[in-house]
Amino acid sequence: MDRAMIRNWKKWTVLLTAGAAVLAAAACIYTQKKARLDAQPEFVLTYAENQTEDYPTTKAAFYFAQLVAERTGGKVEIQIHPDSALGDELAVMEQMEFGGIDFTRVSLATLADIFPKLNVLQMPFLYKDSAHMWRVLDGELGDLFMAEFDASPFMPLSWYDAGARCFYTTEKPVDQLEDLRGMRIRVAESSLMEDVITALDAVPVPMAFDQVYQALETGQIDGAENNWPSYEAMRHYRPAPYFTEDEHLRIPEMQLISRKTWEKLPQEYQEIILSCAHESARYQRRLWSERVRTARRNMEEADVSATVLAPGEREKFISAMQPVYDTYCADYEDLVEAIRALGAED
Repeated sequence: MDRAMIRNWKKWTVLLTAGAAVLAAAACIYTQKKARLDAQPEFVLTYAENQTEDYPTTKAAFYFAQLVAERTGGKVEIQIHPDSALGDELAVMEQMEFGGIDFTRVSLATLADIFPKLNVLQMPFLYKDSAHMWRVLDGELGDLFMAEFDASPFMPLSWYDAGARCFYTTEKPVDQLEDLRGMRIRVAESSLMEDVITALDAVPVPMAFDQVYQALETGQIDGAENNWPSYEAMRHYRPAPYFTEDEHLRIPEMQLISRKTWEKLPQEYQEIILSCAHESARYQRRLWSERVRTARRNMEEADVSATVLAPGEREKFISAMQPVYDTYCADYEDLVEAIRALGAED
């Protein structure tokens, strides 16, 4: 082969190689565009969350949305709206009735006014500890309470953790029952919560969660009650630096989907959503435990005054709750006893 032929052969080889590369690139672009078109969601759904983006329940909501997107191949997109952007819990529940909002995570304190039997699960001083509560919720009793939602506008997906609720105040610590007398204590908009505070000889002030900081700061209320992570996340420790670890309540929370939304989804997507909800709940519990430890440590560094009730004082609080049990559990004494019996397994 002479030099001219060699030069021509090399030139054609370069051109053919370049052409192949162009065709391969074009094919790749086409494939990517087609994949994007194929991945266009069939359903774009909304998820309302009243906590901040870095809160365990919100992180679990984003994790849930990610799992659903992955396992439906992008066919179901769930958009998370934190910071009460879609309204408080009651407003969100109202919109879910007709499918205006698709998902939420809501406290049983709110749900129990609609489904009274759920009050049993949030009775004061009912659980010995977190492990006791999860034995209840993850077992047959938990399924029994979820069945309360049958034929309702809401479909329960999973249980979320909200830890133990404690009192915190602006002017003085609560070391004994008498310290609460006459105090104006913010509560969630719940009949049970109002009656718990009244039984402690304090004054319940129902109020949306996002209004509490200003109410503490301006003296509209003397205190509130919540868990360590909420106390830290909403910076309530600034106007209310006295925290009493009485753990008077463990109020589970629930992840819900609007039944109107549920019924329009194919069975395949329903199964994926339910599975992802359970997985997100396990994830949320791990996050919660970590967040409680971190929040408590951070609050110690912020010079929050944390106290624990002496055993004798705690018994006074428990005794004061009997009228609340008489009001809310008169028809459910068997359930209360079944829950307490699970606590004896430790």
